Amino acid sequence: MSWSLINNSDELNALLTDNCHHSLVAVDTEFRRRDTFFPQVALVQLCWGETAYLVDPLQLEDLDALKRFLVAPEQTKLIHSASEDLEVFSHWLGILPAPLFDTQRAAALVGLGSGLSYRALVAEFFDIDLPKDETQSDWLQRPLTPAQAEYAAQDVSYLHPMGVQLRERAAALNRLDWVLEEGARMRPGGRAPITKFKTAYRLPPNQQRALVELVEWRDDEARRRDRPRSWILNDKIVMAIAARELPRSVTGAGCNVEDMPQGLVRRSRRRTGGSALVSAADDPLPVSPQLISKPLSGEQRSRLGASVRASSSRSRTRWKFRPRC
Repeated sequence: MSWSLINNSDELNALLTDNCHHSLVAVDTEFRRRDTFFPQVALVQLCWGETAYLVDPLQLEDLDALKRFLVAPEQTKLIHSASEDLEVFSHWLGILPAPLFDTQRAAALVGLGSGLSYRALVAEFFDIDLPKDETQSDWLQRPLTPAQAEYAAQDVSYLHPMGVQLRERAAALNRLDWVLEEGARMRPGGRAPITKFKTAYRLPPNQQRALVELVEWRDDEARRRDRPRSWILNDKIVMAIAARELPRSVTGAGCNVEDMPQGLVRRSRRRTGGSALVSAADDPLPVSPQLISKPLSGEQRSRLGASVRASSSRSRTRWKFRPRC
């Protein structure tokens, strides 16, 4: 596996110009998100088939060429499980890569299984077990270690040939448009934060509404302060506020909920936005059905996956994975 480090805007502009004739490019990012709400971009990886290029965003002065490249309609961007990468590009560059071919969603649509990790797909396609040693690495450190560079290169070196084969399979099944339509609909961040609360559907409607408003308020605060959601209120406290008889004031919330951050209570007293902590308690809830749907059970997810795989198998022509790297 070969890789090359791109350290300045001139090198990047030349690279993008030299490879503008390709129809597919594998794209990945590395970022840090330990003490911020927004991801801090640390590396952008590109691959057109032979060499992985590691672009150091900390050294780029001119981002215009990269922006144009990422939205150029002539070149499809292969990204695996793209929601977090979309967050990176949206916050950093103000754009979303397009056309987008998400290899995780493509794998599901051709019957390989839903929610497969990059590592699992590489093992499926190439019988290679990728290491995980650098998963929690500090990608903002400079210089990058050889192990970091190798890890980052692998994220696109296998992605490109895998994407080529998935696109061929999707086209053979007349599902390529499905994959691209899915990519066009994708937005940063993936699933809504409320989906983390697996038992929320059991709450009565009044408390469901309170939970939804609290989660939205916490997201607004996290964005405003650029801090992780859990630094504002952790999930346990959010659920505790919503799942009990709601307090009638911010002071009440601070007194009645175990482990409620007192600094947050003090700030909420001073800021109008803090009233959102308990606003759900002040307005009567109109008659309405459940706000939060019950998640699929494991058995239901298995049946759904089996149905997709069976549909793919019925349409299967002679085809198999072909390692190309």
